[in-house]
Amino acid sequence: MAFYPMPHFVMADPNLLKARPGNPVTIHDVAALAGVSLVTVSRAFNDPKQLSPKTLAKVLAAAEKTGYVPNLSAGSLRSSKTRLIAAFVPTLQGHFASMIQALTTRFAAQGYQVVLGQVGYSIEQEAAMLRTVIGRRPDGIVLAGVTHSAESRKLLAFSGIPIVETWDVTPEPIDMLVSFSHEDTSAQVCKFLARKGRSKIAVISGNDPRSLRRNDAFLKAAQELGMALPMIRTVSVPTTHGAGRAALSSLLSEHTDIDAAYCSSDMLAMGVLTEARVRGIKVPQQLAVVGSGDLDFAATLDPSLTTVRIDGALLGQTAAEFIIDRIEGKERTEKTVSISLPIIERQSA
Repeated sequence: MAFYPMPHFVMADPNLLKARPGNPVTIHDVAALAGVSLVTVSRAFNDPKQLSPKTLAKVLAAAEKTGYVPNLSAGSLRSSKTRLIAAFVPTLQGHFASMIQALTTRFAAQGYQVVLGQVGYSIEQEAAMLRTVIGRRPDGIVLAGVTHSAESRKLLAFSGIPIVETWDVTPEPIDMLVSFSHEDTSAQVCKFLARKGRSKIAVISGNDPRSLRRNDAFLKAAQELGMALPMIRTVSVPTTHGAGRAALSSLLSEHTDIDAAYCSSDMLAMGVLTEARVRGIKVPQQLAVVGSGDLDFAATLDPSLTTVRIDGALLGQTAAEFIIDRIEGKERTEKTVSISLPIIERQSA
């Protein structure tokens, strides 16, 4: 099936936004809005050359306005299940891996298979992949993140598919939410380092939106504590060991009195530890290091890494339970769960 560009609309009709997961927009809705027959709508997506440009444009405009995506499995019974769950993550590396493993394990126990989509940190890439995936009608969708394009939000809201957003907080989830606050966590790390007597702190992070928000929260917390403003270095995502080394090297060339480094990932923190060792900087005596994620290697580094524990397995398992309950028709009183992230104190801080 070929997909053709649709006219751009800034916002769908507010009345249509009452459609929520469990009540999907159908071909009947598109036909009614466009004032054409079901056959005409079908032809618009399957054999558009049979339609006049004016009629085709009318159908595509109605589909765009409603967020309709053609059902690629329309030949099967409406009540049938694909037994597929789609999961979208920025990267398969780092702390997202444990969430993916938990999703795969929990859904497999119920006879479902997880299909992964790696979207990087691009909302445009996510939108393109969602259009393809929603057209195949998975039984559930898990998203690592809450920042989506207007197109993605519309596609998801009108899909009728159980959706769980994870890895962040939002006051307006699309459907269900398993969250933790990046800002609160970053502020807690700032207070932790202040209690340790650190006053010349560097923040080394990825340049993705979540990391940048954490940086802002750290800066705000430092200001509230009356501390010197932190020195901030951002690197491209996904973050790496090499990027951590390079960032600390760059910072030390300008600020020789740094006494702590807060890193947005354990990979960055491991790079900082390596660079410190090469330079003969003692950790934690001269430089305290805090990571984020609590990956498998964090506890076995030398010195062992103090880090924020992100329980990806708990996030994945909870998200899977939400979707399984929805599929089985079980009602949940809460659609949002907030998970706290503890600081695991080890030798590096």
